[in-house]
Amino acid sequence: MSNLTSSSAGRRIAALLDENSFVEIGEKVTARNTDFNLETKKAPGDGVITGYGVIDDVLVYVYSQDASVLAGSIGEMHARKIVNLYKLAMKTGAPVIGLIDSAGLRLEEATDALYALGRIYKNQAEASGIIPQITAVFGDCGGGLALIPGLTDFTFMEGKKAKLFVNSPNAVKDNYEEKCDTASADFQSSECGTVDFVASEDEILSSIRRLISFLPSNNEDDALIDCTDDLNRASSVIASCTGDTAAAFAEIADNNDFIETKAEYGKSMVTGFIRLDGQTVGCIANRTEITGEDGKPAEKFDPVLTVSGLKKAAKFVRFCDAFNIPILTLTNTKGYCTCKCAEKNIAAAASAFVYALADSSVPKVNVYVKEAFGTAAVVMNSKAVSADYTYAWPDAKIGSMDAKNAASIMYDGQAQSVIDEKAKEYDELQTSAKSAAARGYVDTIIAPEDTRKYVIGAFEMLYRKRELKPEKKHGTV
Repeated sequence: MSNLTSSSAGRRIAALLDENSFVEIGEKVTARNTDFNLETKKAPGDGVITGYGVIDDVLVYVYSQDASVLAGSIGEMHARKIVNLYKLAMKTGAPVIGLIDSAGLRLEEATDALYALGRIYKNQAEASGIIPQITAVFGDCGGGLALIPGLTDFTFMEGKKAKLFVNSPNAVKDNYEEKCDTASADFQSSECGTVDFVASEDEILSSIRRLISFLPSNNEDDALIDCTDDLNRASSVIASCTGDTAAAFAEIADNNDFIETKAEYGKSMVTGFIRLDGQTVGCIANRTEITGEDGKPAEKFDPVLTVSGLKKAAKFVRFCDAFNIPILTLTNTKGYCTCKCAEKNIAAAASAFVYALADSSVPKVNVYVKEAFGTAAVVMNSKAVSADYTYAWPDAKIGSMDAKNAASIMYDGQAQSVIDEKAKEYDELQTSAKSAAARGYVDTIIAPEDTRKYVIGAFEMLYRKRELKPEKKHGTV
């Protein structure tokens, strides 16, 4: 019986790709090493199935580790098959999808396996920013293998059985698995941010297909399909989505289709993809609440930038810029997280995010939807830093700080009636959307319900954007 139908590795490939589209490469490859009687162990394909196929007629390359063959361990020839797959993908400009289920390095091959794993790292690094890379972890992915998802663009993880770790939970000082399972999908998605999506095996395979439909095949292709939605469609509910900006993005998107990435990590920041007039657009926004299935807030957050949210957003910007995906931001923030833990890293995280935006050359549009105060608002894709075009809803507040706080500082010691009067004056002169527009910091004030048609218009205008920058090898932030 074919290994493609008899093994879980093969069945995953069959479920992932269009029916009967998979072509296997290297089916007869076996280990060359004979130490410790390795030649006596049956190893079809050396524990990994590699080849190519299509997802909705889009060419992709796939490797799937077979845990039933030498525990899916990585040896010299196993790694060589993956490396050869990467080389083909780079030549043809197509994504690579890795389905991980491996016990780790093959001890019988020792240094050969170690060197071979390093070659996978190198080819992943060379492919980064040229072709999309996706991994899905279905079983064990430990030790040096844990770097493979870290070197890809998006990582999926099975929620119950999969394990992702450099050091196993029991090897972590002052820890053990029952105390804190650091290898679990929950920990890796919510605490580490390594994992973008956690789901069942079937859900993962269908979600990869959906994600591929949003992505370009390489850094020279466009992520563009025919639009079937009304370009002028208004939304009667978007004004109520300033808290849950993921819902706002869905209202703006073609056919209300929004894919959120790293949803469990840095929850006060939203990142993901929509389409506008058929073009894929990367989305970033602050969030102050998550709406539950009952329509009521299930979780609430302060309107501040956090370390985890900024890290997530910075990496997302770099991906979008590498693959020429325009960026849309919605801004609603009062400042930075002020806890002691955040203070250790907030400056570095904010610097990395603002650098990623400023350094990117893709079209960028920002919409001020509620409050935008202080340097945190500057960081969030302001016109000063990176935005090519900025909109504001009529009631948005944009300035150095809230008018009441500003008046209290400026007129400290005076009667409350004076402070209230000056706060009203300050609001009109310094923090209103009109005052920002008068200074050129906002290009157009728009009604919330018309946001979709306006941002589509801005991206159409910016479609041929080009930027000339000083020549350099790369930045250092």
